[in-house]
Amino acid sequence: MSQTKPYRVSHLDALEAESIFVMREVMAEFERPVLLFSGGKDSIVMLRLAEKAFAPARIPFPVMHVDTGHNFAEVLEYRDQRVAGLGLNLVVASVQEAIDTGLVRELPDGTRNRIQTPVLLAAVEKYRFDALFGGARRDEEKARAKERMFSFRDEFGQWDPKNQRPELWALYNGRHHPGESIRVFPLSNWTELDVWHYIAKERIPLPSIYYAHDREVVERDGMFYAVNEFIRLRDGETSQVRRVRYRTVGDASQTAAVLSEADTVEKVIDEVAATRITERGATRGDDKVSEAAMEDRKREGYF
Repeated sequence: MSQTKPYRVSHLDALEAESIFVMREVMAEFERPVLLFSGGKDSIVMLRLAEKAFAPARIPFPVMHVDTGHNFAEVLEYRDQRVAGLGLNLVVASVQEAIDTGLVRELPDGTRNRIQTPVLLAAVEKYRFDALFGGARRDEEKARAKERMFSFRDEFGQWDPKNQRPELWALYNGRHHPGESIRVFPLSNWTELDVWHYIAKERIPLPSIYYAHDREVVERDGMFYAVNEFIRLRDGETSQVRRVRYRTVGDASQTAAVLSEADTVEKVIDEVAATRITERGATRGDDKVSEAAMEDRKREGYF
């Protein structure tokens, strides 16, 4: 008599199932959800999960990009191709338009990461979104490590880390009043390595900047920034062409590359498995303003 082999779910399958469950819970509890889609790897994986969560139907909510105007061209091209291929409704909340209308004011240093928060909140109010999917993960940064899967935001879009709802036994409380909203993070329990393993498993195409390529860069504060229209050489600085790739994608004015020869998914996985610094810690200038830079922005309404 042959014995039946025990059924086992892989770590990656368990993460996928949890994320899909969260997405379906949102559709059951909320009226106007939206998925934040920047064309970065985490939002790309989240979009793939949304496809699988509601197949064979189309994804039942729009996607939104808070466009600072400081984007990598490769990422914007990918964003538009992916949205068109899935037939999704893309909402673009433009920081430049907000500057032109006086909603926000350009910062003296020219960076726009911090001023995108009022633009996001204005879009949430305009379209009456009550649940916003974000691709944040707890392994990225300490402020994100203490945030819940369902993160309550008050009528001003603000987050209070000392007033979070319990999530025992995967029970999520989406209760909110008009004007309030919930930020939802289906990838909370994923790591950067998990994301790359899933990209390999699902054969998900990515913007080319995630793989090693030659680019003109300048070394500044120990990080390699691409020389472009947003980053100019300062007095005494010199640029050089180096073999680099991007671990994370944010504003071109504040996101640095890492030296790398990883030009395939398999090589990237090997590289990420060996690193001991998170992608935000290694490449995001906007997180180095202070020790609490991310938490301060999240309290104001940032993701």
